[in-house]
Amino acid sequence: MSTTDTLATALSALERVAVQVGVDPTTARREGEALAAAVAEPSKGAFVDWCTETGRPASAEEFFEAASRGRRYRSAPTASMSGLAAVGATAAPSYAAALGDVALAAAALGTPDPRATGNAATAAAAQLGESSVPRPPVPTLGDEVTSSLVQQLSVVQRKLAGLDLSGLTGQPGPPHPVPVEGVDPSGEPRDQVPVATQPPPDGTPEPQEEPEPEAPAKSVEELLAELDALVGLEDVKAEIHRQAAVLRVEGLRREAGLRSPTITRHLIFNGNPGTGKTTVARLVAGIYRALGLLSKGQLVEVDRSELVAGYLGQTAMKTAEVVASAAGGVLFIDEAYSLSGDQYGQEAIDTLVKEMEDRRDDLVVIVAGYPVPMMVFIGQNPGLESRFRTTIDFPDYTDDELVEIFGLMAAGAEYDVGEPILERLREVLSGVERGPTFGNARYVRNILEAAIGHHAWRLRDIAEPTLEELRLLDVEDLATPPEPEASAEALGPDGELVAPGDAGEIGLVDIGEEDPAPHQQESS
Repeated sequence: MSTTDTLATALSALERVAVQVGVDPTTARREGEALAAAVAEPSKGAFVDWCTETGRPASAEEFFEAASRGRRYRSAPTASMSGLAAVGATAAPSYAAALGDVALAAAALGTPDPRATGNAATAAAAQLGESSVPRPPVPTLGDEVTSSLVQQLSVVQRKLAGLDLSGLTGQPGPPHPVPVEGVDPSGEPRDQVPVATQPPPDGTPEPQEEPEPEAPAKSVEELLAELDALVGLEDVKAEIHRQAAVLRVEGLRREAGLRSPTITRHLIFNGNPGTGKTTVARLVAGIYRALGLLSKGQLVEVDRSELVAGYLGQTAMKTAEVVASAAGGVLFIDEAYSLSGDQYGQEAIDTLVKEMEDRRDDLVVIVAGYPVPMMVFIGQNPGLESRFRTTIDFPDYTDDELVEIFGLMAAGAEYDVGEPILERLREVLSGVERGPTFGNARYVRNILEAAIGHHAWRLRDIAEPTLEELRLLDVEDLATPPEPEASAEALGPDGELVAPGDAGEIGLVDIGEEDPAPHQQESS
């Protein structure tokens, strides 16, 4: 993709790649639009450009609804990307590159804003290269695929950090070659999957390329090792190890013809925002697949908005469709308690219980949220109580753990952070009031996004920054710390999460911008 490509062009390219790699193009476009909205959210007037580029009616409400769905993609792969990665598909780099291009194009919507630049960097890193971080959210990519994705991160960084800011300013500039295996300089996939061609004039069919074999899935031992490499969460790790051991023995007993009690595989994750629930859920999906309990092992993450429709009767269909997309893997329902309290949510719960029963042999459901509201949610339907027998509590991270996570996130996006910036981060964290709504890892991710945006703005007038300049974040990039309540989510009177602010999107890091853009709540 050239830096002059628009969001409309990037979305069209994403649809084309989706068809080639076996992803539903409608689903791919919906994910791409949500990702773009989440990236562009801080920029003034972005919703107008987003509606124009996507062909949707000029509606701020629709833009922010899409942004709310897409915020999770700034730190984790989309559901389709997760599905490709779960089976080790060699086509994963092509699809990840197309998603990265969508994130880059979105940074140019509206009036360019450093915070949108930071969002684009971390979102592209989440799609392209988080498998290289010691806490990989995509557990089954092979080394060759991972290497290709990591190469693309360098391309993203050069586009964002000063070699050519034309993509962020709207000014024309020459496209940069993209030296990535499987992707040509225009960003189109190359030699990743066989594509039908016209036969030669003599009528002899042209031989088709054989698809490359899928990368081997990781073993239980490898996935548990990745779990153990996560920062903190010692009690969580111990419980997942116990679950894996119990389910392994159950499988062995079944193979030996022995009777075994039915063990529910569905889980409740209790914890505050940003405590690693989604990352652990993704690893659980891989572990269950390695144990032979799931056929695919993908993770599909949703919240209330993706389960509930506007009218009774439609919700059941919408929920059933979501569950069907998760068949063979894990359905992760964030803020599941928000389904409690009204007839629409009740319809979604009732449908979920039925689908869990119909697909009990090849579906695992993990519900997540705050402890007390989750107790209310589980009590909504007797079927839920019988299916969710295991609860895992996710504690808040300590300051030292958050500093370590910040360093890993920066490394995953190919940025270098020295001890001075880490010391500054410790000072910031020491002054933050902790409470049930503290953002944890999300809080430091938002700080990183803003720092990356500030870094790109700092280098915008340097014609040819050095590699060190492109990679190094400085203390000055870590500007005024966010207010604790601004990055926090809180429970409203109806039991729903409301967010008074979202770091990197409403002035949580002071970078001299006035009148920051409005925003919506961010999912955990």
